[in-house]
Amino acid sequence: MPEALAHPGAMWRMLTQRSGGKELPRGLDAAWDAAGGLIRRLVPFRERFLRRAERIVRLEKSWCAFSDARLRAAAEELRAVFRRSRQTPADVDNAFALVREVAWRQLGEKPFLVQVAGALAIEAGCVAEMATGEGKTLAATMPAAVAGWQGRGCHVITVNDYLARRDAEWMGGIYAACGLTVAHVEQGMNTLERRAAYGADITYCTNKEVTADFLRDRIELERSGVGGLSSALLARIVEGGGSPADRLVQRGLHRAIVDEADSVLIDEAVTPVIISGEAPNPEQVQAFQQAASLASLLRSPWDFKVDERFREVDLTDEGKRRLEDVASPLEGIWTGARRREELITQALTARELYARDKQYVIQGGKVVIVDEFTGRLMPDREWRDGLHQAVAAKEAVEVQAPKETFSRVSFQRFFRMYHRLSGMTGTAREGWREFWQIYHMPVVVIPTNRPCVREVLPDVVLAAEQAKWLAIVEQIEQIYRTGRPLLVGTRSVRASEHLSAMLTGRGLEHQVLNAVRHAEEAQIVAGAGQRGRITVATNMAGRGTDIRLGRGVAELGGLYVLATERHEAGRIDRQLFGRTARQGDPGTARAIVSLEDELVRRYTPRLSASLHRRFGATEKDISSPLVRRVFNHAQHRAERLALRQRKAVLRTDDWLDQYLGFAGPER
Repeated sequence: MPEALAHPGAMWRMLTQRSGGKELPRGLDAAWDAAGGLIRRLVPFRERFLRRAERIVRLEKSWCAFSDARLRAAAEELRAVFRRSRQTPADVDNAFALVREVAWRQLGEKPFLVQVAGALAIEAGCVAEMATGEGKTLAATMPAAVAGWQGRGCHVITVNDYLARRDAEWMGGIYAACGLTVAHVEQGMNTLERRAAYGADITYCTNKEVTADFLRDRIELERSGVGGLSSALLARIVEGGGSPADRLVQRGLHRAIVDEADSVLIDEAVTPVIISGEAPNPEQVQAFQQAASLASLLRSPWDFKVDERFREVDLTDEGKRRLEDVASPLEGIWTGARRREELITQALTARELYARDKQYVIQGGKVVIVDEFTGRLMPDREWRDGLHQAVAAKEAVEVQAPKETFSRVSFQRFFRMYHRLSGMTGTAREGWREFWQIYHMPVVVIPTNRPCVREVLPDVVLAAEQAKWLAIVEQIEQIYRTGRPLLVGTRSVRASEHLSAMLTGRGLEHQVLNAVRHAEEAQIVAGAGQRGRITVATNMAGRGTDIRLGRGVAELGGLYVLATERHEAGRIDRQLFGRTARQGDPGTARAIVSLEDELVRRYTPRLSASLHRRFGATEKDISSPLVRRVFNHAQHRAERLALRQRKAVLRTDDWLDQYLGFAGPER
């Protein structure tokens, strides 16, 4: 049994867990806090960490002379120091040097100086930006080992179950040689397995699993009537063991290292994790089906207006009158104007703003959400407030009643509960304000081990979407003839399948990686650098898996990455481009876009429409400084809107915590 579980006090930290940190500052306080973030950006963190990393690397000579037994003994000595919280900066330096030597003996890989600098940034509570292929997984072992020695547990958060399992197994030998236990949590584990995994010194898990387990523990305490530490202690005394605290799986939120921090802490922040249960309601199910039928009788823009930028549908006064007329034969829920209009608005939203093979797919006769940022399926998620049921009714598949919410929390609020939080990713600099404002984590950009020789070509801009796809296929065929491998990024399942059909029509052999075709994701991405390989992928693009170049590919120019659209966040574009030219390899990146793409159509509708009227008849590249500014402007507007939405979600959580109780059901 892990030491953490054997110790009776290990679980009690969960009972004193703070519920979300301080509220976001407002007004002058917000301005003062933002100024603090700006001042911190002036601090030369990178130079400090690089100088300190040089000192740690110089310790190699002394540590490499140690036998394996002496290394284990030294690890135990350091563990005792960190367990008592008596460590000095010199102890941290020695700990990192020890882990570095252990990594060499266990894996045959010794962290480079820049990896040590990244590890120091993580240990200091920063977000370390380390380029794709620079070894973030190995770098994280140094601060994770230090946290493991402190005896309160360290969660290393990854973006999917595959990476959690892979990294725990891959790095397990390093931790074992340092006297630490390591485990992972993945979907499908039972309560005992989860409790054992969280009892390890270091636990690899996904953001969804660790958050859901936290909520389940809170629900367990709520159902048992245990409100805090004092009542739990009383229950243990009265019951003589077997108190509600013994049924928890986690032992508190002490330390977290978040891999792909921008994806977890920013992109997915607006989606709350919800624990819910069945609540059968046949009348409500019928109402969603009726709403889908009635919505087909309303016309835009006379009865309703669609705001693509904010993804909203509003009924006009004429539409409300028309709805009252067409719904007059119906009874029950349709007799009330407010509820009637809510149902129709959701039905119209599902019809106008949610597209099959883009926001969702149909699998097994059910609607399955596609994460727009990662391109992955989320079979355990549902849209709230009846939207999921409205989409199901639109697609004429089984409609299930909305579930009753038992507990909810956003990722923003959850990760702010950790006593110590830090992260790493390949793309953080664009989100430095948000990392500071929400999590108070500075961003430190770590240089690459070898100079980056990636060639980023200017965007090709076409007026019409059809012309864009033809240009993309021509570009792919041209590059394919040279033997260079291509990774083509698309924004949706629909776009990837459309491009796949066009490539098949040209006789170009290729592989497709999207939310529907994802069974061999890691293998497909790992092989995308082989000579003559064409890989079409949605946003997932195998984050966490290196694309290594095949034999002779570097001499041809390396991997060619082609983006078929710009994204709402510039970080995501850079993530895709970062798949090429890793560790000093050559590579090329380019985007081919159109004025009919969703980004400009949604966020700069007037400008894009004006340019389209001007250039709509041409099929040539119309890129110019003016046109490129339109795309940049659209991206900046999208990023500002997304930040406001994420702050609104966090403030909603604060309000629910204050007025409804954090773990209680929504009312």
